[in-house]
Amino acid sequence: MKLYDYPTAPNPRRVRFFIAEKGQTIPIVTVDLAQRAQFTPAFRILNPSCTVPVLELDDGTAISEVPVICRYLEDLHPDPPLMGDTAEQRAIIGMWDRRMEIDGYLAAMEALRNSLPGLSGRALVGPHGYAQIPELAARGRQRLADFMADLDTRLRDVPYVAGDAFSIADITAFVTLDFARGRLKLELPDEAAALRAWFAHVAERPGTQA
Repeated sequence: MKLYDYPTAPNPRRVRFFIAEKGQTIPIVTVDLAQRAQFTPAFRILNPSCTVPVLELDDGTAISEVPVICRYLEDLHPDPPLMGDTAEQRAIIGMWDRRMEIDGYLAAMEALRNSLPGLSGRALVGPHGYAQIPELAARGRQRLADFMADLDTRLRDVPYVAGDAFSIADITAFVTLDFARGRLKLELPDEAAALRAWFAHVAERPGTQA
């Protein structure tokens, strides 16, 4: 199998982080998003949604969408478990991962894609073009501020996002916040001590370098 990727895009980074935490290595094929290679006819055949990451299996089957790719890899390599190893754990981790995606990751994308000049006409990912709405960029930044405050509150009670163990929910949250710091210049609030401690702790994991 091989992973279609772009090194600075956050969604592929989530999958690379996951793969690294599993101790696995998967060959990488770079899709140059800066040159809009995701819209070429060849890539559209692979993924009509024109997004990365895509995991291509040895028989040519293409799997896209981060949680689905990770679910497939978790099934292949269940240890260490990053999505839970009981029905209850899988439900709780899945719930928190979804919250990290909706409240954090999608807010970051709303802020970036509605403000970056290079994404004019590309406010949403995918094969169709949509105009930027500056008000949504401002809303996205406010949503991120709320996300940080809410996550800080959560992490005052538990060591990791979904509870006692590191999981895919931590990967989603970490990549989101690291992206917001780098691309949106939104630093973790000084008063968010629990969030800052968690972030520093996760930053020491090898998966952050993937």
